[in-house]
Amino acid sequence: MIDTWFNKDLEKIYADNSITVFIDESKEAEFLLNTIDKQVTIFEVNTDLEELKVKYDIEKAGETNKKYLLYTHRSKDQLKFIREYCETNGSIEIRYLQNYVKDKVHKQLNLNLNLDKDELISAAKVSVGKDQTYWMDLSHKGSSEIFDLEKELLPFLDNPKSHLVKYDTKTQEIFFRRINELIEQTYIKKPPTTLANEVVNYLLEGLANNNPNKVLLDVYKNWLDSNSYQKSFYGYLKKYKLREKSDIFEIHSSHPFIAIDELWLKKLGENITNKSFISDFIPKINQRISDGVVKNLDIKFWTPIKVLLEFDEKNINQLATLDECISFYTNHFYKLDNAIRKLYAEFLNKKDLLEPLQGYYKNIVTLFLDKWFRYIEEYAPNQLGTIQNILDENTEKTAIIVGDGISFEFSKDITVRISNEFKLEKEPQYMFAGLPSETEHNMSQLYVQSGKIMSKKADREVYLKNSNSDKEIGFIDLDTVNEQTDNEHYLICSHKDPDKLGETYQQKALVYFDKVADLYALKIEQLLRNGYRNVYLVTDHGFVLTGILENSDKIEVDFTGKVKKSERYIRSAEKQSINIDLLHEEELKYHTNNYCYFAKRLGPFKTPGVYGFSHGGLSPQETIIPFLKWSKTHQDEDSLGVSIANKANLAEITGDLFSIHLMAESNTKNLFTSERKIILMMFAEGTKINESEVLLIERDKVLKREYSFGAHSTIQIKLIDALTKEQLGKVTINQNKARDLGGLL
Repeated sequence: MIDTWFNKDLEKIYADNSITVFIDESKEAEFLLNTIDKQVTIFEVNTDLEELKVKYDIEKAGETNKKYLLYTHRSKDQLKFIREYCETNGSIEIRYLQNYVKDKVHKQLNLNLNLDKDELISAAKVSVGKDQTYWMDLSHKGSSEIFDLEKELLPFLDNPKSHLVKYDTKTQEIFFRRINELIEQTYIKKPPTTLANEVVNYLLEGLANNNPNKVLLDVYKNWLDSNSYQKSFYGYLKKYKLREKSDIFEIHSSHPFIAIDELWLKKLGENITNKSFISDFIPKINQRISDGVVKNLDIKFWTPIKVLLEFDEKNINQLATLDECISFYTNHFYKLDNAIRKLYAEFLNKKDLLEPLQGYYKNIVTLFLDKWFRYIEEYAPNQLGTIQNILDENTEKTAIIVGDGISFEFSKDITVRISNEFKLEKEPQYMFAGLPSETEHNMSQLYVQSGKIMSKKADREVYLKNSNSDKEIGFIDLDTVNEQTDNEHYLICSHKDPDKLGETYQQKALVYFDKVADLYALKIEQLLRNGYRNVYLVTDHGFVLTGILENSDKIEVDFTGKVKKSERYIRSAEKQSINIDLLHEEELKYHTNNYCYFAKRLGPFKTPGVYGFSHGGLSPQETIIPFLKWSKTHQDEDSLGVSIANKANLAEITGDLFSIHLMAESNTKNLFTSERKIILMMFAEGTKINESEVLLIERDKVLKREYSFGAHSTIQIKLIDALTKEQLGKVTINQNKARDLGGLL
């Protein structure tokens, strides 16, 4: 605040004069020079010779419109060559900074400050950039308010060596004394880094003992909420040695100690069937889940654990048909599969923590699978010809994303990432995979309406194209979808994950699933913004995870004759004698095989291959698969329509320059249709070559922008909404290479 008052004094002088003198006899007010307008030229003069030189230089320059400030420690009586500036133009004199401060505070705010000299000077330096409430607090609460520790501590802890450089030694000492008071220790002069470590240790001790200092707790929360400061906290945390606790639950809910979380998990594992323990435990993890600090610490596993613990298995007993099982899975049970997948990703290498959780999950899934397979004769795949059906049912521009191995539960991770501006159809959101639920068979089911199995993707695409000769169909890898992907009326986008990841890395792939979900969501939104009115997401099959696998979990069979064994199903030429409690038989002809046998639990058949991520079976995790449709709703009435008005004139341009004319119009007039921010993106040979600044266009106005071809003869320009990234229009501009003869012919 002192800087504001000081600069107002300067403004009064500069209103009529271009030169003033700042006399600082106290030698304490130099910090105010840093608050002056950068347009002002500052000279420091403390000798007769310096005065003479400055006066000569200013008058020789003769720049009457330029502002000068001459800073000196000499009293007015000592000045010789610049004294006349004081008399004719005016000057600011600070003989004693503390008196200048007290006088300003009293005159401006009618407040009296009961602080000693050093405290007043320090307060003045700290007040720079603050408003009058700083001085009001200081007046009422005294010297303890010179520093706002909640604001000053965080940058100090982040970089204790450099943060206080802007203050002089006395001001720094006041700050250090306040910190020592805060952490309840006697002030001793020490390096700033030592004090910073002591502060953080005091904070962490408070969190560990469930009695944190309120100021430090607020600093801690802001610390972890700051992208620029957060990294330094982990440096302190890494050095901190957490003492062993007799009661691991006597700790603040915002604590950062993952070791304590794991002790909680271990205790949970020991008591996971104890209902009394669970009822007391859930409120504790609710606190962890809802705590913003914990979210910033990226501790995510408590939410899936809560899902696991709160799942009510008693409802499984009420299921009496396959339809009821399907409804129960798609509304409730999938959440359990989603939770255990995320726990596998987190703790697969920590067997002692994961085993009890996996055991708890497997007990529940065994109950559900018992019901599922009791009514499995009612199961009817409906995957055949899915893509053809979508093509037949949609006349608007439509994209179909064909994923590989997207389970129903994993699809929920995708849908939650997609903006609410796009409409997700409520029914249906799933379909039933063909059997066995493996890639070659089920990709053929999606593409080939005849039911013929085609092992190669290229063959399936040729079949689909030949079957729809009246339709414009394009094929593309999902990874390559970008702002330019909008040419074909129907677009099939294929992606190999998560199946390829799972087959390559097995359960180690789970840590990458968030990135896979991000990719699907990003590309779905991109396609909708590119002008596709509908975007579908379909897949071939789901998957199951083995988690921690013991030999006893592997299913062994003693089949006779010619068989082909996979992890989740076995093909056989001959009918086998089976244990119906373990296996389910389907009569499915494939080459020389006539029967297919499926496991009635999630464990794999014993095979020579690796285990972990698998599919092909008849469980709901593998066969209930997503069928999702997003639509781009018409919102023209809610926003200003913008179009390329001179599109016809841009088909062929002579010369290097061309002009884009944008027209903004709307049938309704309201706040939302008064203006719109747009961007022009330019592409050549499949690559973005330029992008305009954000352009603001107003209703009923034409906005013109001129560009050049440069090294390109054909440029495609796309008109994009700057906020939503929705494509509003596009035009292809061709350069006529014929020489412009300026009307000579």
